[in-house]
Amino acid sequence: MFDKWRHKYLWLFLLGIIFAIFVVNSETTKGLLSQLAQYGYAGAFFGGVLYIFTFTTATGLVVITELGQTMNPFLVGIIGGAGAVFGDLLIFIFARKSLEKEIKTSLKKVGGNFLLRILESKPLKWFLPLIGAVIIASPFPDEIGVSLMGISRISMIRFFLLAYVLNTVGIFIIVLVGKVVF
Repeated sequence: MFDKWRHKYLWLFLLGIIFAIFVVNSETTKGLLSQLAQYGYAGAFFGGVLYIFTFTTATGLVVITELGQTMNPFLVGIIGGAGAVFGDLLIFIFARKSLEKEIKTSLKKVGGNFLLRILESKPLKWFLPLIGAVIIASPFPDEIGVSLMGISRISMIRFFLLAYVLNTVGIFIIVLVGKVVF
């Protein structure tokens, strides 16, 4: 039945966002997040995972900043970066295997082969990972950046290394700014 759905992965992506809204706004989740600092470096990993998703970015930033106040900022960055790259890999695999096909099909329907040729052009294939890297390094949610890198056909190893370094540096900077500001 699921195989016959049109744009099934785009729908799953949207449903995932809606589900995330409900999960983040539940009282149970709020209580768990307020206690996350007690979990030490495991909390940093979980904070890193939260840091990359649209509806949990703010929560991830709070968790990471709080942990950076009492723990080694360098280790919070390294472990939080590992959590962030874990979440990024899930998005990357999804974008690479499923979303790319649906995006290409949708572009072909909207703009014919013209938009598809633009997407597959060499300059854009080079530019997409660059834009994706900037988005991943920023404190903005990573979904768009990771999806751009996924459809650009960058190798998984390169993506993993790049995403880990970018997320770790971004989280480390946030921890340092949090130490200065708070």
